[in-house]
Amino acid sequence: MRATVLLLYIASALLAKDEAANRLNEAALVFEEIMGTPDKAIPQDLLDKAHCIVVVPGLKKGAFIIGAKYGKGYLSCRKPSGGWSAPGSIRVEGGSVGFQIGGSETDVVMLVMNERGANKLLSSKFTLGGEGSVAAGPVGRTATAETDAAMRAEILSWSRSRGVFAGLSLQGATLRQDLGDNQALYGKKIENRDIIKSGIAVPSAGAKFISLLTKYSAKEQK
Repeated sequence: MRATVLLLYIASALLAKDEAANRLNEAALVFEEIMGTPDKAIPQDLLDKAHCIVVVPGLKKGAFIIGAKYGKGYLSCRKPSGGWSAPGSIRVEGGSVGFQIGGSETDVVMLVMNERGANKLLSSKFTLGGEGSVAAGPVGRTATAETDAAMRAEILSWSRSRGVFAGLSLQGATLRQDLGDNQALYGKKIENRDIIKSGIAVPSAGAKFISLLTKYSAKEQK
């Protein structure tokens, strides 16, 4: 009986690790595809100024009337010594998804533009538009970021659905860390703040994600 329970536990842990790794690969692919289209990408100057980034591949949405959504993704923040931190797991729940209607999936990218926003992002949970100001981000690598929204908002957000990439204000959405996925990645329950602040090594599953963040951040380019 104990052996069966142990085998089930191991199988469950391996499945969770595979799911977390696959989601990290999806997040990397989403970011690469978006940044690989200069005229429809995140503006370079915004990415260079960002303190943290969040990528949620395949955010699931319900009917327009309900406006519900749920998704899992990953965040990374800049390290004081330079470069991007190991990824932390995050969940997005609730809120409205804007102009898109019907049940579908949308990729979401968020940039956290200041230290205050980063501190909120690294808390156990917070609500966009309530505890943290959020605005739709401008599109285009060379697009000017000197808009009132970009200057004042702590978080800028974008969505990609059916090939269309556009700014999206995620008002009312709740972001919370996912300790279960962190355990799957790191072998122990660890909070996002500890991942970011401790300088923990990037797990093999997150190597591509962090490599792409470095590639597309002019700050990190020599």
